Amino acid sequence: MTTPPPTPPPAPPLRRTAEHTADLRAPADRAFRLIADVTRWPLLFPPCVAADVLESDLDSERIRLWAVVGEEVRSWTSLRTLDRERLRIDFRQETPSPPVTWMGGHWEFARGADGESTTRLVLGHEWATAGAPEQSELIARALDGNSGQEIGAVRSWAEGPEPLEELVFSFEDRVEVAGPPEAVYDVLYRADLWPDRLPHVAAVELDTAAATPVTGGAEVQWLTMDTRADDGSEHRTRSVRLCFPHRRIVYKQTTPPAGLLGHSGEWILRPHGAGTAVTAVHRVALDAAALPRLFGPEPDLAAVRARVRAALGGNSLRTLEWARSFVADASAAASGASR
Repeated sequence: MTTPPPTPPPAPPLRRTAEHTADLRAPADRAFRLIADVTRWPLLFPPCVAADVLESDLDSERIRLWAVVGEEVRSWTSLRTLDRERLRIDFRQETPSPPVTWMGGHWEFARGADGESTTRLVLGHEWATAGAPEQSELIARALDGNSGQEIGAVRSWAEGPEPLEELVFSFEDRVEVAGPPEAVYDVLYRADLWPDRLPHVAAVELDTAAATPVTGGAEVQWLTMDTRADDGSEHRTRSVRLCFPHRRIVYKQTTPPAGLLGHSGEWILRPHGAGTAVTAVHRVALDAAALPRLFGPEPDLAAVRARVRAALGGNSLRTLEWARSFVADASAAASGASR
């Protein structure tokens, strides 16, 4: 009897590459800094929902990103190496999400011929997928769309007339609540109940998707909200929220208010004594082109930042103050019922 030949091992997945380039009318150092600081990515890049720096030293870091890919939110961790002399950043996904089995790439910022005012930007990707070739084509199309948006954002910010530090800022407010984190979290999580509970919220539409490994363990909420301003006008915003039970809710407004290019933030809950300390964090990118129409010619950026802080911080503080009262009343009612 003839022994059949052994089955050959499966062929290794074929790696594909793609490269997107652009010429910028901006110094290479300025463009490099936009990519080097990932904490600003949710404000600068439309697909990016959130970015956390998990580990960092002088020239390398480990980060976790959440981004809208197609019609869903995906999360991954990446390892990055930053070469500030060559103005190059190399990255590799630590554990790619299926069907991707490998994903890496690089950002390069080559100084122009004059050495100062122009930059040749290169964004390269290399990837492999498991399964049918169609899977790799889907990844290629998603990368093409996201890379175009990212390069467009780098161009817009790098070539902008105002320094980034004048237009991008953050702030936070903190409130202590006499109740456990679970109770406080439920109030912030149940945004569908806000129109009946919060006077500045006129209407809410909320869709929630369960947490999965693809979402990095976050429940994903898509929130559309109509908010009443002090003058009685209503403004509609749309947001993506990443919910981590009893600890944290991270959000990004995909349709920010007028005058803003970006607004992201988070609610952070920590046990504090017998209660909970809640911190509302806001990160904001002003829309320089829209400011003269909203605030008059040659607006004072410091004054604009103060007005934006008052408006955004006021809304979140009203929510936190209401949450404090709601949780305190619920705790008192439960205590009275147990007597």
